[in-house]
Amino acid sequence: MQKSPYIFDVDVAGFEQLVLEASEQQPVLVDFWAEWCSPCLALAPALERVINGHEGAILLAKVEVDDNMKLAGHYRLRGFPTVILFHRKQELGRFSGARAGHWIEEWLAEHLH
Repeated sequence: MQKSPYIFDVDVAGFEQLVLEASEQQPVLVDFWAEWCSPCLALAPALERVINGHEGAILLAKVEVDDNMKLAGHYRLRGFPTVILFHRKQELGRFSGARAGHWIEEWLAEHLH
């Protein structure tokens, strides 16, 4: 899948600016995932479709947990994938596990309105 301008990788060093600061302007969804996690790989295409469908109204930051355990610990993540929605530097909600695109759309609508 081609890289979308609304989807980017982020690590511990860039999290504050690219996720928390950016969430002041628009919601940022953070996908905490791992290479070895099959539900993570199953969730990714659905998340990407949803984000691309919003055409920049919501951004998607992808955090590879093996390289960023400090962030996973900070947000007390118990399993992967875990997706957290940030807006105005606040966590609005989170979900874990692979989900279908229509479920993600409904979840976003519920948390952003």
